[in-house]
Amino acid sequence: MTRHIYTQFFSLQVIGIILGVILVVLHVIALSKRESVMDFLKQLPRNKNLGIVVLAIDCIWSFWLIGKVDLGEFQKWENPIRIGLPLGFICFIIWVNEFLAVRAVGIFLLLLVCPLLDVAFLQEPSTRVLIPILCYVWIFLSLFWIGMPYLMRDHIALITKTKGRWTILSVGGIVYGFLMIVCAFAFWGIDKG
Repeated sequence: MTRHIYTQFFSLQVIGIILGVILVVLHVIALSKRESVMDFLKQLPRNKNLGIVVLAIDCIWSFWLIGKVDLGEFQKWENPIRIGLPLGFICFIIWVNEFLAVRAVGIFLLLLVCPLLDVAFLQEPSTRVLIPILCYVWIFLSLFWIGMPYLMRDHIALITKTKGRWTILSVGGIVYGFLMIVCAFAFWGIDKG
């Protein structure tokens, strides 16, 4: 269980504010610089350099996490896992050329949802479900992107197909982020997180 690892650093309010600001900023950029963001997203699935950078972050995060998590009966596997992570990183770079960035982003999102869900676990008030809803969308997409990475390309093509669809999704992200910020300040006090 990782809950104690992340909750010592973050409260529900802090996570809500950070996540809300990130959502608002990214979606404002997506709305205001539509063409350049669309071009970046269309090139993302085959961007090997970005994939290597994100995969390195995934590897470092996983390496750190292995030392912090109680593996229970698998504790004896801690050292082989620590050796296997860098080897897996190198093997991924060498042999997983196709859609490396997609898989790396999928792994990153799976790592990212852990602290977010841990901080929101069994917290009051019920508005905290804004965080798990977003997390479960990321988990759902990540599992498909890791297993069938061409789906990210298809999802990007779907959202970038029309200006109206792009605008609706961008405005929706801004509203969701703003709602999270408002809830973080109004309901998710530091003493509750």
